[in-house]
Amino acid sequence: MTITETLARNRGELEVKMRDLLAKPVFIIEMDAFALPCGCKGVTINTRGLQYEDLDIFEEHIRKYLKESSEGLEIEPSFLFARLVPGTAEVASLNSRVLCNRCYMDFARGSGKRPRPDIYILNLTRRE
Repeated sequence: MTITETLARNRGELEVKMRDLLAKPVFIIEMDAFALPCGCKGVTINTRGLQYEDLDIFEEHIRKYLKESSEGLEIEPSFLFARLVPGTAEVASLNSRVLCNRCYMDFARGSGKRPRPDIYILNLTRRE
């Protein structure tokens, strides 16, 4: 199976799981794999219909689904988070990353679920 076929399959499966979980129309508009110049790599999942309250209430399930979807793409994520549209309750994207050392240090210094107004952390695996 090609990477695009795997992305398409995972996108569809995640959308169905999110709709079933939340019992409302949630759309996975786009799923992209990426590799950044800093060394981070992972997947970004652009969403519509997902709200901050959904994350707060169903965080455990959403974290599990996002992790499973990432692992289906052979990404072992150390950082799962949602990017919020600033000033709103709208979730713009779900993100799964393997953090580079520099970005890990930036996020590891922070505390809480909302280190920035546009970030909601679902999971940050601490390094030893």
